[in-house]
Amino acid sequence: MGLTLAEKILSHKAGREVRAGELVVVEVDQVMVVDSIAGSFFRRLEYLGATPRHPERVSIVIDHVAPAANLEVAKAQKEIREWGHKHGIRVFDVGRGVCHQVLVEEGLAQPGWIVVGSDSHSTTYGAVGAFGTGMGATDIALAAASGRTWMRVPESVKVVFRGRLPKGVSAKDAALEMVRLLTAEGATYMAVEIHLLDGAESLSRGERMTLANLTVEAGAKAGLVVPSGEILELYRVPDWLYPDPDARYVREVEIDLSALTPRVSVPFYVDNVHEVAEVRGKRVDQVFIGTCTNGRLEDLRAAAEVLKGRKVAPGVRLLVIPASSQVLEEAARDGTLLTLLQAGATIGTPGCGPCMGRHMGVLAPGEVCVSTSNRNFRGRMGAPDAEIYLASPRVAAASAVAGYLTTPEELEERHA
Repeated sequence: MGLTLAEKILSHKAGREVRAGELVVVEVDQVMVVDSIAGSFFRRLEYLGATPRHPERVSIVIDHVAPAANLEVAKAQKEIREWGHKHGIRVFDVGRGVCHQVLVEEGLAQPGWIVVGSDSHSTTYGAVGAFGTGMGATDIALAAASGRTWMRVPESVKVVFRGRLPKGVSAKDAALEMVRLLTAEGATYMAVEIHLLDGAESLSRGERMTLANLTVEAGAKAGLVVPSGEILELYRVPDWLYPDPDARYVREVEIDLSALTPRVSVPFYVDNVHEVAEVRGKRVDQVFIGTCTNGRLEDLRAAAEVLKGRKVAPGVRLLVIPASSQVLEEAARDGTLLTLLQAGATIGTPGCGPCMGRHMGVLAPGEVCVSTSNRNFRGRMGAPDAEIYLASPRVAAASAVAGYLTTPEELEERHA
């Protein structure tokens, strides 16, 4: 019986063939720490009497509350800068962007690597063929101190995307459909292995990041996109980095991209996915475009295409937060930013923004937000009764103009 992609990567790192269910100790290629957990990371290293074994393999990103929202956060971020300088650790400071976007841009996630991060959406690195996974402060500290980590080799679920996305449908819609089919617990501690076939291999690196990012919302340990298309042009992909034809999977799911329509995840569960048409007309107070799921240049351009020549509806706040400084620069250079501003958008510092409900757009009681982020749990962005609808940048932009949940196509029909 052949090996899955997760088994291939972990076997390569372990120096022997390993299969689902085995416990392995493997070398780690990159340890990523976010600002909100950095203090706990430092304390655990101090308790161990250790410092990072390979400083060049550790990155700290100030993105979850950037810039600092209060005095305590400011103190914590000052400690990050001082600690990083003292130990020769790479620190990406306020404004550089969301950790996952930054690491990919900086080449700190590569095909076949193991990247562990103190953020659950570290599955995003699977877009480039890396085994990316989230861990708590203790495991992250041990990985930094020893250069290694232990884990149970996960079983794998195979998700096959076929065909091409229709006009007006995005990778976010495909990702939400995947979570709907798998369910919130359908891939718990498994690797979701994504195959792009029959035209789907044309999906960009950014679109693959969206798919890999959302796999954790089905409980995945890792989300791995089999290298193809643009990834083969951007990276040196090892010959061994492919699953075997006779690999064993716990479950197999197939999605026809050409048959998809715009999707929306309805509160308060990510797998509560419906066609936008089913919830059309829901009043909206805030629209948020950004995050590690959909804050890339192609996402901002998609929103700008919908917003061009239009204005945000009265009473609606449109927050646009680029995923990185690089995205911000490119959006400024090509006119995307100007289009967004002219429509009435507020542009925020590259980073996580209000995604985790700590600053830059927290929701008040009873408010409704259409967000391009990845979670809509109760209280996620503020008040416990505030509602978050997860959607694509195009749907988010159209909803900002209409003042209620809708699609760009319905906007066009309304003004025809």
